[in-house]
Amino acid sequence: MRRVRADRLLSLLLLLQNRGLMTAAGLAAELEVSVRTVYRDVEALGAAGVPVRAERGPEGGYRLVEGYRTRLTGLTDAEAGSLFLAGLPGPAGDLGLGAVLASAQLKVEAALPGELADQARRVRERFHLDAPAWFRDADPVPHLERISGAVWERRVLRTRYRRWRGEVDREVCPLGLVLKGGIWYLVALAENPENPENPENIVRTYRVSRFRAVEEAGGPFTRPAGFDLAAYWAESSRRMEAALRQGTARLRLSPRGRKLLPMQFGAAGVRALREAGPPDGEGWVEVELSVESEAVATGDLLRLGTEAEVLGPPGLRRAVARAVAVLAERYAGEEGESRDGTVRPDEGRCVGR
Repeated sequence: MRRVRADRLLSLLLLLQNRGLMTAAGLAAELEVSVRTVYRDVEALGAAGVPVRAERGPEGGYRLVEGYRTRLTGLTDAEAGSLFLAGLPGPAGDLGLGAVLASAQLKVEAALPGELADQARRVRERFHLDAPAWFRDADPVPHLERISGAVWERRVLRTRYRRWRGEVDREVCPLGLVLKGGIWYLVALAENPENPENPENIVRTYRVSRFRAVEEAGGPFTRPAGFDLAAYWAESSRRMEAALRQGTARLRLSPRGRKLLPMQFGAAGVRALREAGPPDGEGWVEVELSVESEAVATGDLLRLGTEAEVLGPPGLRRAVARAVAVLAERYAGEEGESRDGTVRPDEGRCVGR
């Protein structure tokens, strides 16, 4: 408890040093404590010889006496380790490092010369990185903090993991965490399920939200010599995309369809447009687009609506045509009318006696 209060007092002192005049409410919000706690902490700083001056009135608050600066800015191990997340306050909070990161940033800012500190504040005011993707709630990751601790301390984890074919129990050696499009992934050593007689573990990737249970099983384990998390992830992503996108679709795209393609298909859409043929008289172009399986590609291409026509391969064109025919039949009648022309009663609508 004493250590917690000492850390908070240092954070309070650094806030006043870095930002000048601050209200009690503003300090309470930064430190995530009550205003009453701020009053007590300010009194404690004064009793320790720190010259904190109270200014009354609507524009008042607390500030340090002009010219006073502390040199108590040394980083703890945890604070130093958190600095790589300086642009990601949300993910830092997910990892249980939110308060540690805030303290580290205050210390770094306090140690900077005046001009550099002002520049750092301007950068923070003008640039912000928001990692999660649009229109999608973040995955629930109740075990993320425990997993991140095991990654840091090289502890073996005993887990229950939900796969598409059911749940499995597995011991893993966590090597690193990756945040991709707002989704957390664990990269870990695990037994090779395809060859259980081979004692050699392989590196696998797990979606953190699919862990149903996580507990420490031992450690520390030995990390593979020379393992590079960033290099592994880049190569793994490349292999995954190559495995998924095994087909090629030939499309005609309207001018609006050309704008929609990168939005719907990302990098694959950009590459397709880069190599597109010349536009015809109406501005339509032909492109070759890398796609996944026929079933997945059919659904993906239908999202382009009337702004695209599938030219080939023949099987994909027929699959899209069948899907369009089903939709046309389904929506052919009036609202509330079935395929045989009879009226269906709708919920919330009074049907005649």
